[in-house]
Amino acid sequence: MASTAVNAPSRSRKPQGTLYRGNEGMWSWVLHRITGVVLFFFLLVHVLDTGLVRISPEAYDVVIETYKNPVVGLAEVGLVGAFLFHALNGLRVILVDFWRSGPRFHKQMLYGVIGLWVILMVPFTVRHLGFVFGE
Repeated sequence: MASTAVNAPSRSRKPQGTLYRGNEGMWSWVLHRITGVVLFFFLLVHVLDTGLVRISPEAYDVVIETYKNPVVGLAEVGLVGAFLFHALNGLRVILVDFWRSGPRFHKQMLYGVIGLWVILMVPFTVRHLGFVFGE
């Protein structure tokens, strides 16, 4: 009887076997998937509107002209942000998967990704919005 009490799982222990239980690893996983879907749909639209040039150059010109407004300019900041996060976090995922010490440092690497993302996004955003809003 005593041996079953020793082998009984403790309710206070965290589940084992994954990095992604509601902490930084899970949120980076979620953001990686969301940015991947955003980039997929951007590429789909990009291929379709670029394909218009073969069908009707005039229709292509009309579509491109509709993109020249502040709403699309703001969306471009989001698109670049999604691309940059997806790329940097993808490198982090590669390190977590293929570097022996990767899982141990996954949080620090995520904070590095976020820091690098901010360092790269701030100047881009300032410059791009200057163009969008006619600096």
